[in-house]
Amino acid sequence: MSDTFVLIHGSWHGGWAWQAVVRNLAERGYDAHAPTLPGHGPGAMRAGITHQDCVDAVVTHIQRHGLKDVILVGHSFGGSVIQKVAEQAPTAIARTVFLDALVLEDSTCVFDNLPRDYVGLFNALAEASSDNTMLIPWEIWRDNFVQDAPKPLARSLWEQLSPEPNQVNLDKPDLKRFYSLSIPRSFIYCRQDKALPPGHFHPRMSSRLGEFKLLEMDGSHEVMFTRPRELVDKLIEAKSD
Repeated sequence: MSDTFVLIHGSWHGGWAWQAVVRNLAERGYDAHAPTLPGHGPGAMRAGITHQDCVDAVVTHIQRHGLKDVILVGHSFGGSVIQKVAEQAPTAIARTVFLDALVLEDSTCVFDNLPRDYVGLFNALAEASSDNTMLIPWEIWRDNFVQDAPKPLARSLWEQLSPEPNQVNLDKPDLKRFYSLSIPRSFIYCRQDKALPPGHFHPRMSSRLGEFKLLEMDGSHEVMFTRPRELVDKLIEAKSD
């Protein structure tokens, strides 16, 4: 049985987003790592960061810490990252867990999987920036990503977000090897998630995993903030057959 989780955050977030989850996992006897991806988090250099940079950083983290039998969890954009990490470090990964996460088809990009209005908005914001980055507008965050949080908490969380390097959304990773791996897969679906239209996360993207373990829970896209204990219950359930 694996006792080590590696938690990969989504767009605009950093490893800080998992603090409550890491604390609750520790209380349950599990070790957890929550690295911040390159170009993410306060004060990071964002210009020129690619999707592969994010992947390489996670692989390096796993190798540097000598982690084995890892339960690799990806939230949102982090799902696309853990697909490539599983390819590059398959012997270290016991299971991949997708938390309302993007599951890319081979040679497609993040923006291929988002509604056109999101893509247009995010590209416009990036083009208007000095370093090809974009930050989710407050109104979209409040109404679609964390609508189950009190407004003061939602605002506090939004103020901790950082602009996203837009290139990571345009890169099209080769994922042929991922789809040939025998590493077990789980998908956690949040029933009140409004970040994408109904059916986008599940079953549209979850079905790309082939055989997988499906778990469901209540909550918005940001359950690591609003329902961390319930999420930990699901993560522990997701890690085994």
